[in-house]
Amino acid sequence: MEPIEISDEAVASLYERLSREAEEGGYHLNPDVDSTKELVGSLLVNEERYGYWACPCRLASGIKEEDLDIICPCDYRDPDLSEYGSCYCVLYVSDEMVRGEKEAVQIPERRPPEPERKKAMEERAELKVGGAAPSLSLPVWRCGVCGYLCARDGPPEICPICKAKKDRFERFM
Repeated sequence: MEPIEISDEAVASLYERLSREAEEGGYHLNPDVDSTKELVGSLLVNEERYGYWACPCRLASGIKEEDLDIICPCDYRDPDLSEYGSCYCVLYVSDEMVRGEKEAVQIPERRPPEPERKKAMEERAELKVGGAAPSLSLPVWRCGVCGYLCARDGPPEICPICKAKKDRFERFM
């Protein structure tokens, strides 16, 4: 496989976009600009290679339906930020890390092994053709300010819609 060349201008442009979108959504990119731009460049390489931003720190299959959980921002970003202060590849970091109060640590992989992922995909496919509704494996949290809903272990630190703090969320289901 030939190496994919990504221009510095493309990396800078996507870096600025991701930084703006992260801040607007209550998130932060890693303040180490050089490392962050390397990760952004890897996202662009994966986009060229696969057609989507597969996480640069995980092995993508190249089949989008199988990789939906690792398309950046991945499904594991928020739980990793809440528990460890950064996402798996340290592209996104917490307020504490931005302020220098917390350092990056090695994060265990949350992504289930391939057999479990394939089983979950099969179950979702069955639901599309009239299967019974599944029970929710995670609680649903509702922002008391704007009504934003999310299913995860705990509420986000900041609502991505209205920027309300974590304490404004209530368990919905």
